[in-house]
Amino acid sequence: MKTIAIIPARGGSKRLPQKNIKLLGGIPLLAHSIMYAKANSAIIEEIYVSTDDENVKKIALEYGAKVIDRPADISGDHEATASALKHVLQNIDHEVENVVLLQPTNPVRPESLLKETFEIYQKEDSDSLFTVSRNYKKFGKITDQKFVPYNYKIGQRSQDMEPIYFENGLLYITKASLILEDIIISEDAFPFKIDHIFANVDIDTQEDFDFAEFLFHKYIKP
Repeated sequence: MKTIAIIPARGGSKRLPQKNIKLLGGIPLLAHSIMYAKANSAIIEEIYVSTDDENVKKIALEYGAKVIDRPADISGDHEATASALKHVLQNIDHEVENVVLLQPTNPVRPESLLKETFEIYQKEDSDSLFTVSRNYKKFGKITDQKFVPYNYKIGQRSQDMEPIYFENGLLYITKASLILEDIIISEDAFPFKIDHIFANVDIDTQEDFDFAEFLFHKYIKP
């Protein structure tokens, strides 16, 4: 019963065209997640990239991943990630127990993160785990031209607010059986809290990419 990594990497991106193959530190964005998975070979036995793009496919193969060609009907902008993961599981010829989802848009991760999370995933006997970080921003909504605070009271200090967390996308671990039911995060998923600058990277725009590049050169590249 294997643990595999799946990296979903479509070719299309409207806000940042071909973002999954843009060079971050001289390395294609997608390749950072492949290299992270390979560095955790004690946990991850195989690495799969799901894509509909020939350029992405070429890079994935060059960096040692296996490729599952994603059909057009599950490659649209609004298609759920779970459908790509499910398609991979349905197109490999051996049983899988756990899936580690690594999004190429989160290319910088703490080196020990997978080891730490996988140990907890096993210890807690969880069927899924995902990484979260605390939010310190003051949110609200505008109703009838008035600002209505959502997670704080006007004048309240941010450090005194009730903790609220966001899904940061660094990594997910899920039982393959759940993914076959189109579920990545189960109702009783373990939320692994991480307070790290890398948790603020999720690349959708050029500004996001520039921020990732800054962090890469500051914290990773020697």
